[in-house]
Amino acid sequence: MNYWMVKTEPTSYSWEDLVQKGEEVWDGVRNYQAKNFLKEMKQGEKVLVYHSGKDKAVVGIAKVIEEAFPDPKDPEWVAVRIQAEQALTRPVTLTQIKNEDLLSEMLMLKQSRLSVMSVTATEFETLIKLSK
Repeated sequence: MNYWMVKTEPTSYSWEDLVQKGEEVWDGVRNYQAKNFLKEMKQGEKVLVYHSGKDKAVVGIAKVIEEAFPDPKDPEWVAVRIQAEQALTRPVTLTQIKNEDLLSEMLMLKQSRLSVMSVTATEFETLIKLSK
């Protein structure tokens, strides 16, 4: 199983919005590397939701419920459908992530502008532990 992270600006679309809707088409991604990550996502895989902007924290866990399909806004790109699973007990802040040795190689720290990215199993497990 692979793990993923999607980043969103909470003033545009927040974890709470996803929880309220239950599921959402994750579209509008316009970066080729992020597009490739969307294409790799498989049904049932876990997706960390990260609030960018002012909050800067991992706030919840979703799962992929529909694999890549043409983006409804632009069919040259792709989208996936995700479903909210659970909020983290405590958000894991960017500062915590930067200060944790096991997370020092996270793609989000190396390519901070990437909106969809892979996360290793160790990184996923470490983030979950930090949230407790």
